[in-house]
Amino acid sequence: MMPVHHLWLLDALDILLVAALFYRLLSLVKGTRSAQMIVGLLVIVVVGFIARYFDLLAVRWIMDSLKTVWLIVFVILFQPELRHALAQFGRTRYFRSFLRGENYGVLGEVIRSVENLAQRRHGALIVMERNIGLRNFVETGTRIDSKVSAELLVTLFSPGSPLHDGAVILREDAIVAASCILPLSSNPLTAVALGTRHRAALGLSEETDAAIIVVSEQTGSISVAYRGVLYPRLDEGQLRSELSRIFRIRPQDEQPPATLPTAPDVGAEHPAG
Repeated sequence: MMPVHHLWLLDALDILLVAALFYRLLSLVKGTRSAQMIVGLLVIVVVGFIARYFDLLAVRWIMDSLKTVWLIVFVILFQPELRHALAQFGRTRYFRSFLRGENYGVLGEVIRSVENLAQRRHGALIVMERNIGLRNFVETGTRIDSKVSAELLVTLFSPGSPLHDGAVILREDAIVAASCILPLSSNPLTAVALGTRHRAALGLSEETDAAIIVVSEQTGSISVAYRGVLYPRLDEGQLRSELSRIFRIRPQDEQPPATLPTAPDVGAEHPAG
């Protein structure tokens, strides 16, 4: 069998791209009702081949008549999956630089939830993923995969919720997981008065470029950890300004984690908080 192109590498690349496309499609529909529809479509395709092989005129006529509407039917049937797939492409780290700063749509919901939690003095630990993936930490918690909303965040951190301990991890406009375990800060210069939540926030900020919001269970104060530095006692305006600043930073302008976290007067928390 002769290759289609003079360079066999192009044929190999063509096959790999098609295989990756089908793999991605199957991954998106796995466990959903769309998987059953794909099986139904495959059955129709198989019937069409059988009709051509055995020259079944009536079935062939029906299959040929459907050719003109196959594309429209495919788009209608798999509209949610297609939208989800396109959104996933837009969420990759290669395109995130176009979605920074004021365009980061969940800031309002996050800030509203943090203010609510602070007023109630419900401890909270909210991680906002940036360029470095947090998959290892997501796997330590419970998958949520829900759109970010202030009401849901407040509910997750309510004392009666089974997921209120640990951290909630956000990726773009989605709550990926809750009750996640974060590494504690390994910096020996970290203030002794810091509670477990603040130490966990600093620990993750020393390893990744995520922005981590902490609400103190004891004082209701709001802090943000970023790149090994803790910015304590922020009001609503300062929190919005700090998060906007962090998400405007481009990857090439990233600074290494600070060697000395700053945490003046954040107040102590009990070991569980």
